[in-house]
Amino acid sequence: MTDDLPHHLLDGPATAPPLILGPSVGTSLAVWEPQLPALARTHRVLRWDLPGHGHSPAGLLPSDGSATVGDLAALVLRLADAQGWERFAYAGISIGGAVGLHLAAHHPERMESLAVICSSARFGDPSAWRERAALVRAEGTEAMVASRPGTWFSHRFAATPRAVALLEDLRACDRAGYAACCDALASYDLRAALPSVAGVPTLAVAGRDDPATPPAHAREIADAVPGASLLEVAGAAHLAGVERPEPVTAALLAHFAAGAGTGTEADINADTSTGTGTDASRRAAGFAVRRAVLGDAHVDRAIARTTPFTARFQDFITRYAWGEIWTGDALDRRTRSCITLTALIAHGHDAELAMHIRAALTNGLTREEIGEVLLQSAVYCGVPAANSAFATAQRVFDEMDGTDGSSNVGRGS
Repeated sequence: MTDDLPHHLLDGPATAPPLILGPSVGTSLAVWEPQLPALARTHRVLRWDLPGHGHSPAGLLPSDGSATVGDLAALVLRLADAQGWERFAYAGISIGGAVGLHLAAHHPERMESLAVICSSARFGDPSAWRERAALVRAEGTEAMVASRPGTWFSHRFAATPRAVALLEDLRACDRAGYAACCDALASYDLRAALPSVAGVPTLAVAGRDDPATPPAHAREIADAVPGASLLEVAGAAHLAGVERPEPVTAALLAHFAAGAGTGTEADINADTSTGTGTDASRRAAGFAVRRAVLGDAHVDRAIARTTPFTARFQDFITRYAWGEIWTGDALDRRTRSCITLTALIAHGHDAELAMHIRAALTNGLTREEIGEVLLQSAVYCGVPAANSAFATAQRVFDEMDGTDGSSNVGRGS
């Protein structure tokens, strides 16, 4: 690494399409670990540390209060240039998302696609960021640690190993680098420029319980950027991809699939959302979405069990069900899960129903919302069918919770 580049790590096939991942203030590139295995299967992933964070020197940003998000965006462009990447996809959390929005607005020719997670076009009153910068310069980042549980993630999640590690990253931050990032956020306001992001496919992700950037911030981005998509993740605070990794990972895989280049499962460079392109592109898109919704373990088991007799069927459902239907952009995955659950209940396909209840949770539905779908099905598909569905759902929840399944919900009319 040269002195003028942030610390960064590369993962994934060297020939895969490039994807740059930006972190949030106070964290290191480790904040992306929940998504890394899935993203690195289809992309050459570059994760970077903010100045003064992780292993990046604080001096990459000015310490006199003049740092800007544009300065951070320039660092990202230098990283891309060092790799020889003329164009790249980008995803960022909080300030990392702001960097992505700045790049899409000011350097759209470099951007294949963009995802902003728990981010904003303006992070509140600039004076609050100036005050935080002054506090950290005076007392260090330890002054911020006590307030992060409840902001970054729920208090119940704060005792998990991943949460504890992220708090240690915060403690280790250089105070000058952290404060300079606060200066950058104080001067940042991209609201007027959002319509200019029109040429870059954009996804905005929000945690429904995020007190730092509530869902209204993501909705503002999605409403102002032409064609942008929006996902709200239930049960997630500011670091939604850490606390609820499954729906965030699934959303990112789907969003970046259309922009992926060539190479085995990553060959998704055709317009699969409209059913055009080659069988290879549909098959690649299908594998990506199938893994995102059903999980690697399920797909790997299905592949391992494939025989010459079942191979054509496996290829059919991968290309058609997952590569054409599930990749369509007219409905989001939450809606598709609701429809799928109802259809399976109506036809009594309990084994498939159990699988798709797990998939619905991955796609962002809560248990309460799944219960509402089952109740709706009782009206239109019949009470016996819904009764069986409730029993199946309870069994799935019991297995996930590690309980003995002794509940009587759905076990008798």
